Amino acid sequence: MKREKIKIGLIGAGRIGMLHAEHLASRIPGAELSSIADVNPEALKDCADKYSIELVFSDYREMLKSKDIDAVVICTSTDTHAGLIVESAEAGKSVFCEKPVALDLKSIDEALKAVKKNNVKLQIGFNRRFDPNPQKIRKLINSGKMGKLQIIRITSRDPAPPSYDYIKNSG
Repeated sequence: MKREKIKIGLIGAGRIGMLHAEHLASRIPGAELSSIADVNPEALKDCADKYSIELVFSDYREMLKSKDIDAVVICTSTDTHAGLIVESAEAGKSVFCEKPVALDLKSIDEALKAVKKNNVKLQIGFNRRFDPNPQKIRKLINSGKMGKLQIIRITSRDPAPPSYDYIKNSG
């Protein structure tokens, strides 16, 4: 039986998790944000209250056991991404994970192996990949219209700086 909407569990209700929660709850018609997991009780409550989510978990493993979840969105610190991808794949859940997958190739390979073995989908959030501005610059460079390049500097910033705790694990 195919569902009308994909039921999604959010792992990590912090800085980027809240952004994804907003999009899943209000901007993606085929998605239903149905559960949230976070070790921080305040972040968990804030996110659940803001988006009227009843299924909340302090342990993501409990959420992964749910038959009512089709996929997960991983919004935790970088050092946890690969392991969460493996566990989610083993639970039969498709995964959208914030970048990067991991900081070492061995962990990335293990995550990709689990995804393939369990035949689930994996997407890594890399929003600049489809940004039209770098694509336009690349076309101009390849066409020769920009002349001989000496240097290109592209600056992109978040609206506010992240916390120190985020930076020390973010990669």
